[in-house]
Amino acid sequence: MSSSVFVGIDLGASRTKVAVLDENKELIGRSVKKSGIDYGQTADACLEEALAMAGKSTADIAQTFATGYGRKNVSFAKDNKTEIACHAKGCYHLFPKALSIIDIGGQDNKIIKLNERGLRTDFKMNRKCAAGTGAFLEEMSLRLNIPLEDMNDQATRSTEMVKLGSYCTVFSGTEVLENIRNGKKVEDIIKGLFFSVIKRVMEMDALTENVVMTGGVVAHNPYLVNMAEEMIEREILVPAYPQLTGAVGAALFAMNHQS
Repeated sequence: MSSSVFVGIDLGASRTKVAVLDENKELIGRSVKKSGIDYGQTADACLEEALAMAGKSTADIAQTFATGYGRKNVSFAKDNKTEIACHAKGCYHLFPKALSIIDIGGQDNKIIKLNERGLRTDFKMNRKCAAGTGAFLEEMSLRLNIPLEDMNDQATRSTEMVKLGSYCTVFSGTEVLENIRNGKKVEDIIKGLFFSVIKRVMEMDALTENVVMTGGVVAHNPYLVNMAEEMIEREILVPAYPQLTGAVGAALFAMNHQS
């Protein structure tokens, strides 16, 4: 007889993530896709892929919870939870200690603080500006005519970082063009862009001793973690799947509320 599974879906403005947990809270299936313009269709496609990886079917699902920007567009979810709650729960599950969580996503970034029991003590969120988000790096990749997936490797090759004076996406774009015209190396410009992302996030709030970094931007640009570690002068925790912590948290809520 097949055992039950619990599903969490994090439907973000940029990417949709699905996590499938077994009864032992182990991640056995996952999927990440561009959210696109039909959130419901993308959610269905991610669920199908994640269940296939887990070797399960919809009949095996005990409960499903959703989170993220499009959480109310998930027709198969029993209930939904906020992004803050789900990221907190997912990270504390992986690292059960007092934490400062830095989540850098496609459209926003946030810092969530938890005490030693996993209870949220504070959070800060940036949604009014693209600075410090994946959208900022996407725009800069277009300005530089460099594929987004190549930017991390480019940044690691930098020997002399170009510091940018502005956080604003529009003004930074102008600075990037000026630096190109002045003969600066592309890898040095990209490292400067990465630094501006980290500096912007770090200035949102003070961090506690244990720091976790999550989100799609972190998943695809691990050099950002190295830069952050240099800035705070200590090691930063990173989940095996940084993009999935919200979905994992939603699945854990589903497990707690199974009918």
